[in-house]
Amino acid sequence: IAAVKAQLKKDLASVVETQLSEEEKRIVKEKAKAINEKAKAAILVEKQHIEEAKRVNRSSETLKASQKMQMIFQDPISSLNPRMTVREIIGEGLVIQGNLTNEQINAKVEEVLNLVGLAPEYATRYPHEFSGGQRQRIGIARALIMEPNFIIADEPISALDVSIRAQVLNLLTNLKEQLGLTILFIAHDLSVVRFFCDRIAVMYNGRIVEMASSEELFANPMHAYTISLLSAIPQPDPDYEKGRQRIHYNPSMHDYRIDKPSLREIAPNHLVYANDKEFEEMKKRYVKSDSKK
Repeated sequence: IAAVKAQLKKDLASVVETQLSEEEKRIVKEKAKAINEKAKAAILVEKQHIEEAKRVNRSSETLKASQKMQMIFQDPISSLNPRMTVREIIGEGLVIQGNLTNEQINAKVEEVLNLVGLAPEYATRYPHEFSGGQRQRIGIARALIMEPNFIIADEPISALDVSIRAQVLNLLTNLKEQLGLTILFIAHDLSVVRFFCDRIAVMYNGRIVEMASSEELFANPMHAYTISLLSAIPQPDPDYEKGRQRIHYNPSMHDYRIDKPSLREIAPNHLVYANDKEFEEMKKRYVKSDSKK
C-alpha cells in the first residue's frame, strides 16, 4: 500500500496514469481489507452496535436509533439550508419520520423555539435574517425536536463572537440539566471544556491519551500532552501571566518500539496512555502531587 501511495503522489505531479496488473490490484484490495478489519472499532450507544443497526435494519429501527442521536454543527451558517424557512429546517426530521401532521409539527417547532430562547414568529424567516448566535440556536432546536438523549456538539461555539459564546454555552448547560441530555462536547478551548464538561478525554493524533473527570484532570494532569495543553491556558491575572511558562510537547520523547503503551488507570476513573516505564514514573508523580494537598 505504501508503494501505491508513492506512485499516486508521483502521478499527481507528472499527470501520468498508473497501471496496476490484476494481480497487483488483488493484493492491494486484500491488504486494504485486512487493515480495515483490524482498525475497525465498534460504536455502541445504549448497548446497540451502530454499524450493525445500519447494515441490518434499514427501516423503522434505524430511524429510532438515529432519532436518539443528534448533531450540533460547528458552523451555524453552512449547516442551515438558506432556501428553507426556520420551520422547515427544524421540522425536517419529523417530516422524514412521517408520524405527525403539519399542525403537530408546527406546534413542536414553536415549542423548541421557545426552549432555545427564540420567538415562535421566527419560524417563517430564513437563516440569512439571523445573527450567528441565533442561527446556532436554530441548529440546537433542530437537534432537540427529535427528543434525543445523546447529542454530539462539534465545536458549537468556536465560530461565534466571543460575546455570544457565553450565551450559547449557558443555553446548552441549562438544556443538559433540564432535559437530562448526554452531550459529547468537542472543543479546543480547555477553559470552556472545564466549565461545561463533567468528564474530559484529551486526544492527540486521533488517540485518547488521558481521560478523567474535569476537576481531576486539571488538578493532576499526567500525560505530557495534557500538561502542555494546560500550560497554554491564559489567565486573567497579569502577575501570573508574567511568570507562566509554556511547556512544549515533543512526541519523540516517547520510546514505544518495544515497551508498547495502552490506556491504564492511574487513579479511580483516571486513565492515561503510557507504557510500563512511563506509567511507573507517572504513579510516583501522582503520589507526590496528591500528598501536597
